[in-house]
Amino acid sequence: MATKTRAKAKRKKTTVTKTAIRRRKTVRKTRTIRKKAAKKAPPRRAERTKAKPTAKVAVKPRPASQRAQPEAVKPPPSRPAQPTAAEQRIGVVTHYYSHLSVVAMQLEPGTTLRVGDVVHIRGRTTDFTQKVESLEVNHAPVTEVEPNDDFGLKVVEHAREHDIVYKVRS
Repeated sequence: MATKTRAKAKRKKTTVTKTAIRRRKTVRKTRTIRKKAAKKAPPRRAERTKAKPTAKVAVKPRPASQRAQPEAVKPPPSRPAQPTAAEQRIGVVTHYYSHLSVVAMQLEPGTTLRVGDVVHIRGRTTDFTQKVESLEVNHAPVTEVEPNDDFGLKVVEHAREHDIVYKVRS
């Protein structure tokens, strides 16, 4: 028992500071910080310490005609700069809601979008075509939207702001 109380007494040190003769004494407890024990290094294996002899192989130089010719690097398939003749630009993506997979779009004047239309969404990293299956205005499903409507369009892939939306003519 005596050893436990001594250990506690060693850990809990108190310091007394006197601020003024007639004022109350302030008592502060200080914590002792114990240093953590260092981890032991794992024992080395005998295999690691021994040096293994390596044989050096002489390489004969080949004439330039026999060297392997690197294949021409093919550029990635480039997308056409302009949409095809069967596509008409109808709007721009203003926002993408990733948790819903829904885009908010702004239609260009004089265009409409209906359920069943095929749209092509293109951007710097986006390029996919899909059929319009769900249109909503103020959380209510609709079959057709016009340029002044704020609507959401359910998409099958990730889209980004400023992606251009084309309507594929059939």
